Parts: sequence; structure tokens; C-alpha cells
Amino acid sequence: MTSSTVTALEQTTGTWDIDPAHTRVGFSAKHAMVATVRGQFAQFSGSLTLDGASPASSSAQLTIDAASIATGNDDRDAHVRSADFLDVENHPTLTFASAAVRPTGGDDFVMVGDLTIRGTTVPVELEVELEGVATDPFGNERIGFSGQTTISRKEFGLTWNAALEAGGVLVSDKIKITLDVSAIKQP
Repeated sequence: MTSSTVTALEQTTGTWDIDPAHTRVGFSAKHAMVATVRGQFAQFSGSLTLDGASPASSSAQLTIDAASIATGNDDRDAHVRSADFLDVENHPTLTFASAAVRPTGGDDFVMVGDLTIRGTTVPVELEVELEGVATDPFGNERIGFSGQTTISRKEFGLTWNAALEAGGVLVSDKIKITLDVSAIKQP
């Protein structure tokens, strides 16, 4: 039986530009082993090239302005921009370029790619979920994804830390990255 109904995946085919005004590139880390500090990057650009009929053929790229980090604390942000962490003077961008997409069922995927921080590139796997496709009030066709992964900052040469008097360290090695992406389809 043939159907003319277009599935959500079939609607994804095309090139989509990430909309920074409606996208969040966030992260979180443990501080002093007891609290979670959250932050985000305010300036970034990227695109998705999606193939709804063959999701494994899809790709994504993202470039983040490292100096645009915002954690809600100016002193902490300045420290993270310094050579102790991101070293934005010598490494002004963080990048992600996908290498493969694995469907895992329904609207869930694993996007495998190369994440570059501070000049060091490490393969990562992002768990990604298609949130939907819709036309906004301005006539733009939009797509939404959420995604997450956890990285070891030491793998990227981000080794600065301070020992705590009671044991442990000030900043966790594990950093959780979260994405809430809205992108606009290009003609």
C-alpha cells in the first residue's frame, strides 16, 4: 500500500542553518565535588545537512566562539578563558564536525564526530533526539534537536585543578555537554 503521508524523518531532508537566537550550547561541571556549575556559549554558528531517507548520510558542523563562555560569574568566566583552561587567546574557537550518524530507534540517533577544544581533537558520541519539524509564524521551516554527551576535559589538555583540604578537587574532570538546537531550512 502506498501512502502520500510524509514522515517526520522525510521532512528533515535538506540543509539547515543553526539559529543562535533559539539554540543553547551548554555544559555543566561539578564544583568542589558537591555543586553543579552550568554555563553556555553565547556565540556560535553551524549547519546540518540531513538526509531523512538515509539518516546515516547526514552531517553536522558547529563552530563556537570560546570567549563567549558565560557561567554567571565574571571572575570564573575570565579564569576559564585563560591559559589554565580554554586559552582563548591562542585557541579562539571550539569545533565539532560529525563523521557518522547511527539511528538508534524512532527519533533517536548517535552522532559521532570530532570535537576540538584548545587545539586537541577527540572523537565523541552525541546522543541526539529529533524534537520535531514545524513552520514558524514567519514562514521559516524549523527543526529541533536535543543532544548530550559527557567528555573528559583532561583528554583536551584542560588539566588545571586545585586540591580540596577535605580531599578531592575543585573542578570535575567530567563535563556534560547539552545542546538544544533550532535550525532553519535553507532554500
